This record gives sequence, structure tokens and C-alpha cells, in this order.
Amino acid sequence: MILQALYDYYERMSADPANNMAPEGFEWKEIPFLIVIDREGRFVRLEDTRTLDGKKKVAKRFLVPQGEKKTSGIKANLLWDGPDYVLGANPRNRNDSAERHNAFLTRLKPILYNNKEIVAIKALSRFLYSGPLKQVLDTSGDSHEWKEILEGNLNLTFRLEGDNPITDILKDVLSNLKEYPGPRGLCLVKGEQSYISRLHPAIKGVWGAQPSGAALVSYNLPPFCSFGKEQNFNAPMSNSATFAYTTALNSLLLKGSDNRLQLGDASTVFWTQKQAARIEKQVKSFFAQPPKEKDDPNKGVADAKQQLESILTGITPEESQAGFYILGLAPNAARISVRFWHQGTVGEFAENMRIHLADLEIVAPQHDQQRMGLMYLLGATVLDWKSDNIPPNIVGNVIRAILSNAPYPESFQNQCLRRIRAEQSVPRVRAAILKACINRKLRLRNHKNEKEMTVSLDPSNSDPGYLLGRLFAVLERIQEDANPNIGATIRERFYGAASSNPVAVFPQLLKLKNHHLAKLSNKGQVINHEKRLAEIFDGLDTRMPSHLAMDEQAKFAIGYYHQRQSFFTKNVESKGDQV
Repeated sequence: MILQALYDYYERMSADPANNMAPEGFEWKEIPFLIVIDREGRFVRLEDTRTLDGKKKVAKRFLVPQGEKKTSGIKANLLWDGPDYVLGANPRNRNDSAERHNAFLTRLKPILYNNKEIVAIKALSRFLYSGPLKQVLDTSGDSHEWKEILEGNLNLTFRLEGDNPITDILKDVLSNLKEYPGPRGLCLVKGEQSYISRLHPAIKGVWGAQPSGAALVSYNLPPFCSFGKEQNFNAPMSNSATFAYTTALNSLLLKGSDNRLQLGDASTVFWTQKQAARIEKQVKSFFAQPPKEKDDPNKGVADAKQQLESILTGITPEESQAGFYILGLAPNAARISVRFWHQGTVGEFAENMRIHLADLEIVAPQHDQQRMGLMYLLGATVLDWKSDNIPPNIVGNVIRAILSNAPYPESFQNQCLRRIRAEQSVPRVRAAILKACINRKLRLRNHKNEKEMTVSLDPSNSDPGYLLGRLFAVLERIQEDANPNIGATIRERFYGAASSNPVAVFPQLLKLKNHHLAKLSNKGQVINHEKRLAEIFDGLDTRMPSHLAMDEQAKFAIGYYHQRQSFFTKNVESKGDQV
């Protein structure tokens, strides 16, 4: 299904010339330098195609014949390659530079011989058979450009002076070249008899994989093979289908692509079955954290949220039925592993994303109004909020839960609880994660007798974990009121124990509470605190629980967060009334 969806995406994109999808037999390749020759085949200069992108030079991309899959041995690309193949130079002190250059000429010879009447062919042939390396060295041997080419073994191709690159001039000639050796068979993607591809082109752009690319479909050892077949003949795909799916995936994985984002170690791409521009170009906003404006930190957040709501509510019926696909790829030596794969419709994606955002909704303090993207959520569960610390499997499992409206993985909830205990802190994002995890379990596992967690404080919730979390927040507030300049509260010392073994901690905290209340000179404060305590104790059983399970610990954190936010909300309201 993955390869079929990628093949269909290639067919859709290549139907519109504006998409610049490489036709069969070609690829878009970054070529840092062009060898410029005149119409007589004489070397003119080396032309640098690179431009500055920040502090890095980025080469211009050219449409060139698809490159060979190079693992070992000598294989020359057609009309472009490194200086060893194109000119016979020796940038890496090899002993086979002459062989590499001969391979380049041999690959090119049929084109040079069969198209002698073309001016560009005549010029190229004269240049290549008139000591090309000597011509370059005589003119540019001491130049900065040539030193960069040798040091980086950078790719080269040719341009006729005053004209386009020769690969563009010869596009029609190159398009007619068909090199399909090997057996024929039934293509699993197209369902028709065709020449079967023995090796598939490399997939490039997967974070952490080899820079030269890695294989998505690959058979290299006998145990992987069946019925005496070798390599990719075990998964028969025609050359055209192989080209289509690899070209489509490489296009999606391009740096700067609107259809890719990095989620942990998973290079993630997404696309739609039909043209659905709004949803396809804005999927990043569902998962990534919106950028903050320098002048107004909340402006980018507000704009992203408004845009998000507009997309979700404005999908047409035709767009809603279009297929939606998301694929996560992770490096695995010379291969690529599929971290996760999901397919559905645009309408299902929009609805499930709406449910996900609703599950995360929770009362927010004034200083924290930002929307929570997926990587922000995952970062909140690990040390230092670093994506490198996110366990590899959790990203895919959370995405599956979001896209299929399934319960979030237990590891997501448990990791969030561990981080809360480690840091003794329940910020909004962690409370939102726990609320979403608990509510999904209750809703999707038909626990109708249990009450879902609300957005803000719920005085009617009698769950022991929730009430104990509220109680802990009230006790902390009493301590803060009694000691306004206190550095560390009971949260720093007792949160972990209180949330897991309440019977071992709360009796001591309740005794300490009496001491703190006695220090308060404002009797109104004392009465308000005692009312809150009485309300909470009315819902609790007479016996304090000895242990709280993981779900109860999550409710404890939510109750604590809700109660704390209710204090701040009331403070803001009271100040507003005074004004």
C-alpha cells in the first residue's frame, strides 16, 4: 500500500508541469559546478552555481539523467558525475581514475556517435577527446573553484557557452534511451507485464541515514529470498513503477519540502490522494510548534490557531473524501525502516485532529497560551525537553493514536508522570497530556461509570486521585500564604511521595497545615482555606489510600493543576473587580 500510494502521488504530481516532477529516467540533482565549453569544444571556465543560504552554500538543482546506484565498483553517470569520472582527475588519490573516466566515455559514446549533427554533441565530443583535464588545469588549475571541486569531489556537468546546460539541450535525446535489461514479470504496483527492476534507486533525505541514500526495498542475503529469486526480483516492480515511487519519496523528503517534518528520529512525509492544497500544505501546523513573533510572542500562535480552525472547518466534501497518507521513516544502516504508516481520508484526519486538540484543551495561565504541537508535547515528557531524548517508538505510537482516534500509548502517560516526579512540576502541557490520556481511555474503553476530566476545576469530581491532588495544592497554598517569601514549598519535597503513597505523606502535611493556618493574620484567608479543605474531605473516604495506581497519579496531577489555576484565576478576577 505504501508503494502504491507513492506511485499514485507521482502520477498526480507529474501530470502538472508546474510541479517540476522529474520525468522517467531523470532526477533533480544539485550540481555545484558547470564546465563551460564553446561551440568548438574548447574549455572556457568553471561556473559556480551555488548561492548563499544563511552561512552555507547551496548548489542549483538541474534535471539530469538518473544516477547509478553506487555501492562498489565503477559505475558512471550519464553526462554528469564527479571530477574523476568526468575529467579523469584524481581527487582522492585513487589508482583507477583513468578507468573511471573511460567508463564515463563508454557510457556516453552511443549518444555522441548517434547524434553527431547536434552542435552541443559536436562540441562535447571535441572537448572530451582533446585532453579535458589538461584544458581545465591549464586555465583553472590554480583557481579556488578547482580546489573546491577536488577537495569535495563535487559533481560536474556541461554547459555550452551562451546556452543552457547540455542535459537540457539533449533532453529529448535522453528521453528516448531505454535501458531495461533483465527478466519480465507481473508488476505488483501496476498489475501489468513489464521489465522488472533488479535494484531500486536510493532514497535520500532520511535523517541519520547514509548521505548517499538508503534502500526502502532491498534483498541482499539468501534468507530474505524466495523461489530462487535474487535481490528485488523477490518483490517484482516494473522499472517505471520503481522510478515513480522513489522519485515521489525523494521529492517529499527534499530539504524545505512543505510535505516533510522531523518527528523525533522519524523523517515524516505526508500527502493526499487528490489535490487538496490547503490541507496538504498546512499539515505541519498540526504537528509543529508555531513560531513566535519577536514583537508579539502570541501573534504567531494566534495566527496558527486561527488558520488551523479555518482548515478543519472549511474542507469541501470532495476534499474530505480524498485519501490522506503519512509515512515515518527511520535510518537502519544501509536501509530505511518504516517507523509508522497511516492512511485514511482528509475528512478523517481533520476530525481526529479536532478531537485530539479538544482532548488537550485545559485551563491556561496568562503567560502560557500557546498551542501545543506534537513535538512540544513529546518534549515535555523527556529530560531537558530535547527531541534526542524521546524514545524512538513513542512518536509513531502517539501519531497512530491521534490519526486513528485511539487511546494514547501507556508509555506516553507514564513517561509524562515520571518527568513530573523528577522535576516536581506540573506545567500546563503535562496536565494537558494526562487529561487527554485519561479521557481517551475512559471514552474509548467504555468506562461510562467514570467521570472524564474537565477543562478547568471540577468541584463535583469525587475521584480519590483528583481530590488528593486538589488537597495537595490547597496545602501548598496555605504554606505560601503563611510564608510569602518561602523558597521551596511542600511540592519540591513531597510531591512524588504524595502522588504515589498518600497515606505516608498527607498525615504529616495536615499537621503542618495547622501550624501554617495559625500564622495567618487574615481570618478571611483562614476561613476560605478551611472551606476548601472541608469541600475536598467531604468527597474523600474516611481512610487515606495507601497507594495510587498510574491512572490515579495522573488524576492527582490534573487535580493539583486545576486547583492551582483556580487560585490564580480568582486572584486575577478579584484584581479586576477592584479596578
